[in-house]
Amino acid sequence: MAALTQFAVMYRGRDLLPVRTRLLFTFGAVAALHLAAVVLLLTGTAGGGQPLALGLVLTAYLAGVKHSYDWDHLAAIDNSTRKFVAQRQDPVSVGFAFSLGHSSVVILAGVLVVGGTAIVAQLMEDGSTGNLVLGLIGSGVSGLFLLAMGLFNGSAFVRAVRVYRGARAGGSIDAADLEAKGFVARLLAKPLSRVRRPRNIYVIGFLFGLGFDTATTIGLLVMTTAASLAGVSPFALIALPLAFTAAMTLCDSLNGVAMMRMYRSALDDPRRKLGFNAAVTGISAVSALFIAVITLGGFVNTAFGLEDPVTNWLDAIDLGDAGLLLIALLLAVWGAASLPRPGRGAAGSTG
Repeated sequence: MAALTQFAVMYRGRDLLPVRTRLLFTFGAVAALHLAAVVLLLTGTAGGGQPLALGLVLTAYLAGVKHSYDWDHLAAIDNSTRKFVAQRQDPVSVGFAFSLGHSSVVILAGVLVVGGTAIVAQLMEDGSTGNLVLGLIGSGVSGLFLLAMGLFNGSAFVRAVRVYRGARAGGSIDAADLEAKGFVARLLAKPLSRVRRPRNIYVIGFLFGLGFDTATTIGLLVMTTAASLAGVSPFALIALPLAFTAAMTLCDSLNGVAMMRMYRSALDDPRRKLGFNAAVTGISAVSALFIAVITLGGFVNTAFGLEDPVTNWLDAIDLGDAGLLLIALLLAVWGAASLPRPGRGAAGSTG
């Protein structure tokens, strides 16, 4: 019992470590995933031959990069980061935790495929009970989570706009004025109470991935199955989902850290970055609500077998590479906020 207590204290103590140290831990874990994928690939091809394995691993890695820019990934990571920063945390590992949870499903499925288990094929088969249940769990959890985060950050956006207007009228402001408060924040306090630390996002990411509903995930598992039938070494086969995970955790971790710096810069200098904070918070909230409506519309359509044009349309929407547009928009806002304002010196920029 004493050992468990000591472990819990050490685990909680991670939050007290400097940001740089936690960044080293996060990206050290990402590097370890890359190394594991390389070692498995080299082990699987140690006897020579199997040139197919290298091409497949590279394909899986690029699939992980592409999957990290799905709009639901970005919305979940960005909005979660905004929540933690508003609570005076430095959430360096939000992107890593979400991505690791999401890709854990892929790794588990890949191991089952390599082991010759038929259950993965059954779960991926359209119309099967397993596929339907997992799809509903994945879409239901992701839709409700994004809805809650979108409403939470939407209330913060409304508050930031009010503070911005007051500041332009000559009122004083403080970083605490930018926190989400009011009826919506109180309403969501209990549902979001379990999401207290970035590591809690791992479970959210895992549940997001249960649906096997993205073309990237399905394509990776089909590729693993085909490679297994072609005689590729089991070690090289396991390298496929690991390479996918390594790439996705790298990109999602970078995204999470970038968003943390964006929001942190706004809170550290609330007067100068007030408009920027409002703009980025608004973009994140709208993106979360947008995806939530699409996801929950598809959930309702599937769960109740509806044939109406609205939920049919929502269920059929494919955002493709639209996540890249969201990244470009956020970077454009950040870049605009970083430009020096004409007619303001160094002293004026801080006042």
